[in-house]
Amino acid sequence: ALSVISLNVGGHIYSTALGTLLKYPKSKLAEMFSGQSRPKMDSEGRYFIDRDGTHFKYVLDFLRGQEPPPSLAEVVYQEALYYGIEPLVKLLEDSPKIFGEMVGRRQFLARVPNYQENIEVMVRVARAEAVASRQSTVTVCVVRNEEDAVKCHEAVNGLDMDKESVVRFGPWKASPSISDLLYCIKLDIESKGYSATYRPHEIGKGFLVRPCEFLYKFTFTWW
Repeated sequence: ALSVISLNVGGHIYSTALGTLLKYPKSKLAEMFSGQSRPKMDSEGRYFIDRDGTHFKYVLDFLRGQEPPPSLAEVVYQEALYYGIEPLVKLLEDSPKIFGEMVGRRQFLARVPNYQENIEVMVRVARAEAVASRQSTVTVCVVRNEEDAVKCHEAVNGLDMDKESVVRFGPWKASPSISDLLYCIKLDIESKGYSATYRPHEIGKGFLVRPCEFLYKFTFTWW
C-alpha cells in the first residue's frame, strides 16, 4: 500500500509519498524518514521540520521529477544543501546564476586578499559613525597592483582625515576591474541588509575639485 506522509515544514503543510522522501537514500531528508528516529509530530499528527517551508515545495517537485524555476535557483539551492539532495545541488550549481556566482564572482573575490574581513571592517566603521546621523561614510582604497598600492598610500597620506579608517582592497591577480570590485563590495554589503551607494572620493575646492584616483566613498543610509 502507498504510504502517505504529512509534513509540517515551519507551518507550511505538505503531503507526499514516503518513497518520494526516500528517493535519494544518502540525503539528509531520506535519513529523516528511513530509520526509527523520525521527526517529532505536531498536534495534528504531521511530521514537523523546524525550518522555513516556503520553498520546500520545489524540493518535493524535484523529487517528483520536476526542475525548479530558474528565477528561484538561489533560494532552492539553500534548501538542497540543507536537505543534502546532491543531484539537486549539482543541477542548481550548473544554473547560470549560481554558476556565475560560484565560478566567476567567488573565485575572483578569493583572489582579493582579506576581502570578507574588509567588508566586516567597513560595516563596523559605518556603524560607529551612525550615532545621531542619517548617513555615515566609509572611505575605501582600491588598487589592482603593487604600483597602484604605492600611489594610493601617498594619496591617503595627503588626506585631511583619519588614515586608520580607510579600508584597503587589493591588489589582486585576476581580470576583473576596479569597477567590478566596487560592484561586488556594494552587492555584499547590501546582502547583509544595509543600504549603500558609492562614488569617487573628491579632493580640492570649487573649480579645482577632482576625483582622487583609487579612493571611493561608500555611503550607508540608515533611515
